[in-house]
Amino acid sequence: MKDTLSENNPRKMWMGLLAKAPEGRAAALLDAEISRPAFTWLRAPEIGTTMVRARAGATGAPFNLGEMIITRCALTLETGEVGHSYVQGRRKEDAEVAALVDALMQTALANRLREAVLAPLEAEIATAKAARAAKAAATKVDFFTMTRGED
Repeated sequence: MKDTLSENNPRKMWMGLLAKAPEGRAAALLDAEISRPAFTWLRAPEIGTTMVRARAGATGAPFNLGEMIITRCALTLETGEVGHSYVQGRRKEDAEVAALVDALMQTALANRLREAVLAPLEAEIATAKAARAAKAAATKVDFFTMTRGED
């Protein structure tokens, strides 16, 4: 990928979807579409931690919020494409599938995988986000100014 810092980078989009996918969902979608190709591990799935940083009020100075568990891996297809992945939690299978999809998205199968794997994941994540937002909106309290009865 040429410009990895671009906001419109398609790889950034599919890596985000794969990282946010529910456990086992990306594997189910991938296996329903194609048989998994042979690959070689560059880095087998390994579990570790990473520091999560935050900003007070979204504009203040950054601070270390805490650590979270991640699983990462890297692989290369027989045709030379390299796939990487980082997923939250202790999910070696999901990290493997995410890296495999990342590598396959750099091949001629990209459009097929975009329709069969990424589009359903994007729709499911958007639906879950909307359901969470609706649930939170149901508990919203609207405060309004009351008049004191003074003219």
